[in-house]
Amino acid sequence: MTSDAKNTQAFVWVWLPDQTEPVVAGLLSASGKQLVFNYGRSYLARKDAIPLYEPELPLRSGILPLMAGLSMPSCIRDAAPDAWGRRIIINRKFGVQSRNVDPGSVDEFTYLLESGSDRIGALDFQTSSANYLAREGAEVSLDKLLNAAALVEKGVPLPAELDQALLHGTSIGGARPKTMITSGNKKFVAKFSSQNDLYGVVKAEYIAMRLAADVGLTVAPVSLERAAGKDVLLIERFDRVKMEGGWSRKAMVSALTLLELDELMARYASYEQLATIIRHRFQAPRETLKELFARMLFNILCGNTDDHARNHAAFWNGKELSLTPAYDICPQNRTGGEATQAMLIMGQERASQIALCLKAAPLFLINNAEAILLATRQIKTIKQRWPTVCDEAKLSMVDRNFLWRRQFLNPYAFLGAPEAVTNLID
Repeated sequence: MTSDAKNTQAFVWVWLPDQTEPVVAGLLSASGKQLVFNYGRSYLARKDAIPLYEPELPLRSGILPLMAGLSMPSCIRDAAPDAWGRRIIINRKFGVQSRNVDPGSVDEFTYLLESGSDRIGALDFQTSSANYLAREGAEVSLDKLLNAAALVEKGVPLPAELDQALLHGTSIGGARPKTMITSGNKKFVAKFSSQNDLYGVVKAEYIAMRLAADVGLTVAPVSLERAAGKDVLLIERFDRVKMEGGWSRKAMVSALTLLELDELMARYASYEQLATIIRHRFQAPRETLKELFARMLFNILCGNTDDHARNHAAFWNGKELSLTPAYDICPQNRTGGEATQAMLIMGQERASQIALCLKAAPLFLINNAEAILLATRQIKTIKQRWPTVCDEAKLSMVDRNFLWRRQFLNPYAFLGAPEAVTNLID
């Protein structure tokens, strides 16, 4: 887009399952302070059409009512940029050409229509219903991407070539500096160090993700790179499949969408409610419940208290849901012993403790003995694999001492746990 005129609508395009080209699904338009969606007649007439997500946007004509408390369809909001992407767009709008920008024109449609097209999931947004034009960033080195991200963090307007380089980063969720890159038959999310990091956050996330795989969780593969003297975490994308003729895209919805909540209601999201949805709507519910329970345990054991509902997601094939691999498992800085998870665990309780997980185990169709076995196996594996994975990451001794028993295996996590668990504390 080149105009700063305020948009009041955006056409929603979708990649249908196993297809490499998108089709227009419908129109997102402003209705007062809300954004509402209706399917196009051509899309409804397709034999292979699928709902963008049910029960939120069922396949039927007319403007679809929003779910209670929402200002736009949550499954569409899942495809919009979050804090980092919006920050890049704001840098572009109010940087070099800021005098020509109407501040009132920067709204949700701006973020949808000016962010990169290679966004998470299978949706994109266009001003046209007839012609699809991908907004793609330039392929540049990690060094240049890091330099561009650093300028955004400092609030320095980006020159044109660096602005284009960071376009891929505008469509990703989260608040930390990142972008998307393609290498051969794989696509990656690249996460960068931040100038405000107090410790090796990128390496800490790498270690957590590697240990998560070691304890048996289904996680996105990760690797570490160095660029411009800084660490870069590469997370392999699981929503893209290289096919003859291009890339297919897998539709996804966040747990926030599954729970019918928005950001303002995110504090009410809970593992208990998510487990109920899994029992009724997911493929392989029993296996999925065990996986979610194990992820909840591991988040507590590695100090990831940022396990909010956008950091859990499911694939959507038009009829059924299935849990995506785990991602964004990042130990968080903590100042004291006590900690709480971003999502409620059971009822109104969210303490970062193994004992609470064991109490909640029946909600996941897991008995007490099995829950204790899962916890003890994770703890033993973390202790055994910690030195090797830290060596892989070339983590400094200072950061090892900072993370161990502070984020990873913090004593608070063991309070009230049975002896089979507490006996594992050295």
